[in-house]
Amino acid sequence: MKVIGITGGIASGVTLVARMFGELGAVVIEADQVSREVVRPGTDTYRAIVDAFGREVVAADGALDRRRLGQIVFDDPAARARLNAITHPAIRRRIWERIEQIRRDTPDAVVIVDIPLLLDTAGPETFNLDGVIVVAATPQLQVERTMRRDGLSREDAQRRLEAQRPVALKATEADWVIDNSGAIAQTRAQVETLWRELTTANN
Repeated sequence: MKVIGITGGIASGVTLVARMFGELGAVVIEADQVSREVVRPGTDTYRAIVDAFGREVVAADGALDRRRLGQIVFDDPAARARLNAITHPAIRRRIWERIEQIRRDTPDAVVIVDIPLLLDTAGPETFNLDGVIVVAATPQLQVERTMRRDGLSREDAQRRLEAQRPVALKATEADWVIDNSGAIAQTRAQVETLWRELTTANN
């Protein structure tokens, strides 16, 4: 089995590329989906977040108000570090459990683990990865895509981009880079080429 991490920057297209790998036959684990699971009402992680940040981060239905929580931690590094200290261990543990379950059930699988901040808060060694893919796009495209996706002003989108390490820097730490600055067909062609490499090496 191969376990490959995939990461990038805001609106660089990580989810798109991970989905393409899934369509080709990879087993995809999305850290964002896992993060939603571990903070469901009633979990230890949920209770720890409410204790740390108060009832103002709880929505009317009892679930976490992720948008409100995001607003609190975005401009406050100490609050962000506090949130990460609560959530990251639970997320990593759940991802490990998924990987080990796949290893038992489908030992020949290629697993793609979509972790947005893999090279910022964890590292390939955290999940004993066989390699890391970085999905890259130009900063201008990242800003424009963020504006369209999240309905933000250019200034707000730029601030979000600047809050992250540049994707070009992350690309220097990657085993493979997928350039998602062009047409989707061009991105798909790169994904298919890499998939052939991964599956050939896996046999």
